[in-house]
Amino acid sequence: MSDTIEKVNCLIIGSGPAGYTAAIYASRANMHPVLYQGTQPGGQLTTTNDVENFPGYPDGITGPEMMIEFQNQAARFGTDIRDGWITKVDFSGKTHKVWVNETKEIHCKTVIISTGASAKYLGLDSEQKYLKLGGGVSACAVCDGFFYKNQEVVIVGAGDSAAEEAHYLSKLCSKVTMLVRRDEFRASKIMANRVKKTPNIEILFNTETEEVLGDGQVVTGVRAINNKTHETFEIPATGFFVAIGHKPNTDIFKEFLKLDETGYIKNIPGTSKTNIDGVFVSGDAADHVYRQAVTAAGTGCMAALDAERYLAAVESDFEVSTPTY
Repeated sequence: MSDTIEKVNCLIIGSGPAGYTAAIYASRANMHPVLYQGTQPGGQLTTTNDVENFPGYPDGITGPEMMIEFQNQAARFGTDIRDGWITKVDFSGKTHKVWVNETKEIHCKTVIISTGASAKYLGLDSEQKYLKLGGGVSACAVCDGFFYKNQEVVIVGAGDSAAEEAHYLSKLCSKVTMLVRRDEFRASKIMANRVKKTPNIEILFNTETEEVLGDGQVVTGVRAINNKTHETFEIPATGFFVAIGHKPNTDIFKEFLKLDETGYIKNIPGTSKTNIDGVFVSGDAADHVYRQAVTAAGTGCMAALDAERYLAAVESDFEVSTPTY
């Protein structure tokens, strides 16, 4: 354990659109924010090949390039951006304590959580191969569906989100094949009926993905198996969408913050405030509905403004370490 405890006004945990936007606002307000990028610097967008729905990029931009621009903008205003991730927190007292890489201890007046959520995938080698290549595997139909306009795609999932994304894709794609592992949907009846009534959605129950097929660069189809008859067959497709849920990256906060049944941090409606004074949340760590880069950025702005107002309303009981840039 480090003998030196660093003290900061505003600690931002996580990067991505939420964390970097919070950093931009916090640094411009002279809050001297320190941002730890986490295990995936730049967040989920770094796994997205093309981003065409974020305002201000009329010609589109790749996810990694966009995150570099976000990072540069935050650094321009003085954000102390660091490698590393938070491995432990203690929010039981007025001073919020966090530990970086299980060694360095930091005491914070305010904390902004922007740890995001990770999409769940099937775990197939072929799925991960084409995901990393940006060659046709996605966990966000709203983000990437446009690239498959008038093409045939496959989507895996049985819940409300899967039904909603399948219906969204049906408006863009010539055909959507939906693979449902069981003999019924987990989705609500209204959502299940919606996809059942959509002419260009074919639903295959009792069906699982055996392998994502491709030419080494892009997806060309899916080999599926009926788990009742054990029959295997191939489905031509240029896109493979996975809609089996997300896991919020919030485990280290569960002892202190109120979470919903799936692990998303509960915020006071209309704010970024959590149940702990001085701790705020932004982005996908709290958002299980929209999960878009632009909404994450908006909540990052909210978190920084809420933190600024909180700092203005309380008297500091410790001296903040002098930032060096």
